[in-house]
Amino acid sequence: MDSLKEENKSVSGYEVPIGVSARHVHLTQADVETLFGKGYTLTKKKELMGGQFASNELVTIVGLKLRAIENVRILGPVRKASQVEISATDAVKLGVKAPLRESGDLKGSAPIALVGPCGAIYLKEGCIVAKRHIHMSPTDATRAGVKNGDVVSVKVDNERATIFNNVVIRVDPSFTLEMHIDTDEANAAKITTGMTAELIR
Repeated sequence: MDSLKEENKSVSGYEVPIGVSARHVHLTQADVETLFGKGYTLTKKKELMGGQFASNELVTIVGLKLRAIENVRILGPVRKASQVEISATDAVKLGVKAPLRESGDLKGSAPIALVGPCGAIYLKEGCIVAKRHIHMSPTDATRAGVKNGDVVSVKVDNERATIFNNVVIRVDPSFTLEMHIDTDEANAAKITTGMTAELIR
């Protein structure tokens, strides 16, 4: 019983920095070349966690009703499948029914088109609204008393005092401790990057 209490204590009150994740795109190398030209490789603008980076390259994303959002940043490195992550508000603007999914869970997700300076691609599936999640290293996860795949709740104690449920824990040695929410969630709760959240379960 004492060990259980100690485990619960380790989760409750654990503070996590917040990062607000704007809409972005992940691409295969083949799709990079279709959009930017044969042999093109993404160029690095800013280092991110887990070996990822924000690239200098931008694309336009287009929904089924030809509604578009310009200047959407590509994150590198290239992946095995192309993917577009947007907010629920973006989905309404684009006229797409993007499901709430974890990154990489693309089967049956919404179709979307992307336009670059040298070409365009149409994805039959690949557009999602990303589930809120917390990146952790194994050391962070041990300290917080959680493991990869756990679902927790967190509290942000600002003027709008918001509790976020159904937050997925993602653990990898390359991760830096950070909770990711999208711009809709951040705006509704008056949250900016660098604020902290507290695990309450």
